[in-house]
Amino acid sequence: MSLTSYSAVVRRLVVSPGPAQEQRAQCVASAAGVSAVLRAFGRPPGDLPVRTVVYIGAAALDPELGREHEGFTVRTALTPGRALRLAHRELQDNTADFAMVAGFGEPDPHTITVYALKRAAEAIADADRVLGVLDTAGADEDDTPPVRPLHHGRRATDPERHRLLLWSGRDAQDESRVRGELLPLLSGLHSEAFPALPTAVPCGTPPGPVRGAAVTVAALAAGTVHKARAVRAGRPRPVALLFPGQGSQHAGMARGLYRREPVFTAAVDAALAHMGEEGDRIREDWLTTGEPRVPIDDVRRAQPLLFAVDYALGRMILGWGVRPAALLGHSAGELVAAVIAGVVSLPDAVAMMMSRVREAVKIPEGGMLAVAASETRLRPYLGADVAIAAVNAAQQVMLAGSAEPLAATGARLRADGFTVVTVPATSPFHSPAMAPASDAVEADYRRIPLREPRLPLYSGYTGALMRPEEALSPRFWARQITDTVHFRAALEELLAVEDVLLVEAGPRQTLTAFARRHRSVRLGAGAATPLLPARRGTEEADRQSVLTAAARIWTEGHDLDMDAVSRLWTWSDEEPVVAASGAGARREPAPALGS
Repeated sequence: MSLTSYSAVVRRLVVSPGPAQEQRAQCVASAAGVSAVLRAFGRPPGDLPVRTVVYIGAAALDPELGREHEGFTVRTALTPGRALRLAHRELQDNTADFAMVAGFGEPDPHTITVYALKRAAEAIADADRVLGVLDTAGADEDDTPPVRPLHHGRRATDPERHRLLLWSGRDAQDESRVRGELLPLLSGLHSEAFPALPTAVPCGTPPGPVRGAAVTVAALAAGTVHKARAVRAGRPRPVALLFPGQGSQHAGMARGLYRREPVFTAAVDAALAHMGEEGDRIREDWLTTGEPRVPIDDVRRAQPLLFAVDYALGRMILGWGVRPAALLGHSAGELVAAVIAGVVSLPDAVAMMMSRVREAVKIPEGGMLAVAASETRLRPYLGADVAIAAVNAAQQVMLAGSAEPLAATGARLRADGFTVVTVPATSPFHSPAMAPASDAVEADYRRIPLREPRLPLYSGYTGALMRPEEALSPRFWARQITDTVHFRAALEELLAVEDVLLVEAGPRQTLTAFARRHRSVRLGAGAATPLLPARRGTEEADRQSVLTAAARIWTEGHDLDMDAVSRLWTWSDEEPVVAASGAGARREPAPALGS
């Protein structure tokens, strides 16, 4: 079931103004009633998404009730059923990102039922508790649409898929005892039962400080667990997420997670849905094993797909119960970090990114070069149309410019003995050649509502913690197309605050490699781990790599949502055909997820 055309009910509450036995007139929708709706679930209105809309379904309206209240749009309808249907339509056409629907006189004349609605794919991506989805197919518009259970995916019990086994003890002796009890179970276990084993043992007790982890398949489980090294987890280093930008993409990146991990799948679908028909074409090119319509290094594919993958990986980690202490994105990855930090909503961030792409294709062809040298040594090679695009590490700098001048610069550098690698890009991002695109997108960005970051967000464009005035500036976001990325300086600032575990939420491990060159990481004060493989491999390798990162976070001392992690090997939304007795076949029913 595709989630992108459904609206999910994430909260529902029935409010009764007084004792049920009292006879009262029907509730009248008023400004005070809208205030009560905004606070019905205990969240201050300032914490609600920017494009929250309040929908009032009531026969009796206070004539003083305006079309806006406390900064939020208010829409009215004659009945709760009409209000819910209106909310569903406006969620689907992106007029609203979050709907608070108040049914006055529902379920009886003296009560109010308040619903909180989101687009279903985004609700799953945000790890919301979904009560169900609205079934708006009813014939009578005035009827309240029923809330149906959400069916998303099915159980997957393939013993050939890698899974995670976690165990712990109070001390080294207790860990050895737990492992000793686990090993005979793994040796004598039927392979079909392997995926159903608990994720962590012992069950029902808080995990201890001495921890072990293994990523394995059924046939190798006992040996892998036996050889695993136990780690004493002290005070865990906070997790900081890194989001890579263009240049890290490759064909089929993270494809092994799509339709095999629910949050990742929903988040990719949510991001691509906001791209309209182009999102469908991007998905087809991503999932094809043949020749894509548009090559992956073309800006029309690289940036939209990287955005969707980075965003989905970030949401997946948050779904494990990990709360990042800081965020840092490289180039286009900074826009993903801004979504996670609450600066901009997902649909608005997608609109900003697609605006960049539209304007970038109007710029004459160009590219980027990675050079093993310092910024100072490269300055004599720069020209009017070739600029320093990014400073990633002490001896790793990227140049960008239009095609012919950049090629000439690359030839000079190679002739002088520099190591030069062509970066997979077709546009001269972070160079003066992109100035017309920067000016054009700024006009688009002025229509986007922006907020201050709710999480520490480090910017590669300032090399420091993003200030509120920067986050709120359309010009700040627009000039990122032309400005140099100071990733090294931003990483230096981040690691100077405290020792952290850096987790790269994106393909190819480029940022992980840069981070591992940093003195803090080389000395073991900080650490860096990637989510995905360094290069294209099998789909199973994608899942194995993600599980290895989860194991690393666990042995660091962080507690994980075991049910969420286990879906990497127990969930699929691919509909299998199960053979039935006699001719024909049947579809295996899908269990509800989140209902």
